[in-house]
Amino acid sequence: MPKLAVFPKAYMTALCKDGTMQVSDWIKLAVKLDVDGLEWYAGFLEMANETNWSRFRKEVEDNGKVIPMMCCSPDFTHPDKVFRDKEIAKQKKWIDMTYSLGGSYCRVLSGQRRPELSIDEGVKLAAECIETCLPHAQDKNITLILENHYKDDFWEYPEFAQKIDVFCMLVASINHSHFGVNYDPSNAYLAGDDPLQLLRNVADRVVTMHASDRYLIEGTLEDLRKEEGGVAGYVKRLRHGEVGKGLNDYDAIFTQLKKVGFNGWISIEDGVDGMPQLERSVKFLRNKIRQYWPEKL
Repeated sequence: MPKLAVFPKAYMTALCKDGTMQVSDWIKLAVKLDVDGLEWYAGFLEMANETNWSRFRKEVEDNGKVIPMMCCSPDFTHPDKVFRDKEIAKQKKWIDMTYSLGGSYCRVLSGQRRPELSIDEGVKLAAECIETCLPHAQDKNITLILENHYKDDFWEYPEFAQKIDVFCMLVASINHSHFGVNYDPSNAYLAGDDPLQLLRNVADRVVTMHASDRYLIEGTLEDLRKEEGGVAGYVKRLRHGEVGKGLNDYDAIFTQLKKVGFNGWISIEDGVDGMPQLERSVKFLRNKIRQYWPEKL
C-alpha cells in the first residue's frame, strides 16, 4: 500500500527566505496529520547547518513519522560547464542530506528552459549531469527521481523538460537502477499535456508521486505561458488547490498506478489556504489509497 507524506507548500517563503517559521514549527504541525512521512526541502534555511540534519530527523522519528523524500532543484541546463559542475556538487550534497535524514528518494530536475537552449542540447546536458550523480546516489542507496516539473519557486524560467515529449526523451535516455520518475499530474496539466497520457508513457518508471490540484484564479493557460519566462517563481495567477477539488482525475490516476504495481510514496503539495485544507487533502487521498489498495485481512 502506498504511503502518504506532506510538503510545506504554504510555508516555503517562511522556511526558506525570511526565516519567520522554524523547521521544528512545521514538524509540529505536520506530525498531527494522518500521514506516514514529511517530504523535505533542501533549501530550508536551517538545513545550511549540518548539525541540524540529525536533530530534525530525530524530531520527526520521535513522532512516529519518517522523511522519505528530498525535494531539491538542480539546474543542469546552464550553458556554462563550471556552473553545471557546481550544480552537480550541490546535488551530491543533497543526496548526502537525504541519506542523513533517513530518506530513500532525492529529486532531480533538468534545469531551466533558457530561450537559447535547443531540445537536443538540453536533454544531453541534463542527462550527463544526472548520470554523473547516480554513482553517488547508488552508494547511499538513494534513488534519484526526475519530476515533470513546472517551475521551482525561485527560478526565473520554467522547467526545461516540462513538456511531455521532452520529459519522456530525458527519462528514456537514462537507464539506471537508482533512477525513476516523480509523477505530478498537476504539472502535466500546466504544460498543456494530458496527465493520464504522460502517466501511461512513464508508468513503469514512476517510483514516487506528488499529489496536488491546480487552478488559475484568472485568465487562461495561454495567459500563464506569456508570463512564465523572466519572472522568478510562480506567476500570481497560478494557485495550488485542495486535492480532489481540481481537474485531476485521481480515480483514473490510481487505476493506472495500481495496474503497474506502484507501491511508493505519495507526497501532498497543498495547504496554501491553511492546515484545515491540507487535512482535507490528506483525508481525500487516504480514502482513495484504501479504495485502490485495500489492506489484506
